[in-house]
Amino acid sequence: QYGIVLDAGSSHTAMFVYKWPADKENDTGVVSEHGMCNVEGPGISSYSSNPPAAGTSLEQCLNQALRDVPKEKHMATPLYLGATAGMRLLNIADPQASDAVLRAVAGTLKTYPFDFRGAKILSGEEEGVFGWVTANYLLENFIKRGWLGEWIQPHRKTLGAMDFGGASTQITFETRDTIENPKNEVMLKLYGQVYKVYTHSFLCYGRDQVLKRLFSKLLQAESYQGTVPNPCWPMGYNKSLSLSSIYDSPCTEKERPNLVLNTTITLVGTGNGNLCALHISKLFNFTTCSFSRCSFDGVFQPKVSGNFIAFSAFFYTVDFIQTVMERPVHLPSDLKDAAETICATSWSELLQKAPKLEKRLPDYCAVSTFVYLLTTRGYNFNNHSFPNIAFQKKAGETSIGWALGYMLNLTNMIPAEKPSSHKSMLYNYWVILILLFVVTTLTTLVTAVCLLRRSKSSAI
Repeated sequence: QYGIVLDAGSSHTAMFVYKWPADKENDTGVVSEHGMCNVEGPGISSYSSNPPAAGTSLEQCLNQALRDVPKEKHMATPLYLGATAGMRLLNIADPQASDAVLRAVAGTLKTYPFDFRGAKILSGEEEGVFGWVTANYLLENFIKRGWLGEWIQPHRKTLGAMDFGGASTQITFETRDTIENPKNEVMLKLYGQVYKVYTHSFLCYGRDQVLKRLFSKLLQAESYQGTVPNPCWPMGYNKSLSLSSIYDSPCTEKERPNLVLNTTITLVGTGNGNLCALHISKLFNFTTCSFSRCSFDGVFQPKVSGNFIAFSAFFYTVDFIQTVMERPVHLPSDLKDAAETICATSWSELLQKAPKLEKRLPDYCAVSTFVYLLTTRGYNFNNHSFPNIAFQKKAGETSIGWALGYMLNLTNMIPAEKPSSHKSMLYNYWVILILLFVVTTLTTLVTAVCLLRRSKSSAI
């Protein structure tokens, strides 16, 4: 069987086609990624002034899905679209525009021969929890099949999940501590086992929104002069930005200056890692906390514990450090040193190292610095706990993100109760077959020995 999920993120949309054996719907570890397609162009939230174009943008990938899924399976294949922080922001700024975009997208999806089951905006908590479910499902931390076909609950500790998108970032992990804010607590019952999970989504702390907020702080510091130094850009790089491109978001609107928004300001890279870190640290509020402990912005967070998997832009940032900059990332100090090295590298040198990454290359200094501050000062990972983070894009051949967990939940493929008895019947059949095999083998051997003795005695 097949299922399709469109992950409509803030900066782009990705389509995932999943498949699993039809006779094993409630098994685990059997759902795998069958196909994947990146939609060309920006995320659907950017089509607020032209909603029909949001639907049209998906057609190329949906046409691929027609080819990926066998024709006779089309009608039975569930199709979902989940939109995340980009659409959450649009819904805050202009609810009518956000509804129009969702209607346009749903209109396009309904024209395809799949079983369309809705287009909706996920909450930050849903995004965090479904990402956590995906990671632990793929790594068989909930349950797995034994070689005899029986169910085994491995009683492994679950992994925490850290997601870093274009407009928000999520942290989700199982904890035994008291979760002081009920908004951050999710109780899940999967395969008969109860999990108490902490989750929080920080809107405006995704990669693209962090950069907008950073630029706003830089312009503020220089009183919106025509030319503004940017310590987070490399030496030799400069670019003119319109104020509208910075202040077109609910994340920056409170800082919007009383200036004409089509005014352009030139930001000039100065490549100063320490100064960059100082400006980025101002994006967090570490001072107010009405709970026994907080991460930042007054948000409760228990102490991080166990192993974590960090994906999306976390992976891409650390992968850049390890492959392009050729630096290891084992400890927080490694991440800090690498960020400072990137900041100190000139634009021409960076271009030489990674010409294919030109579009995002100027921002690796800021984003690396942000990831360092978020994980250490924000989430409180230290020398002891930081090495427990695995920066990964996939588990096996399947992408880690909220999409698979979302589909598993909506198709009821992870039962709340322990797996049904027919699985243990299967196990019993195996036992009976093995016993029959042993008995048959022994009988054959005894018969053979008896015949051999009889033939010997008759020969005498």
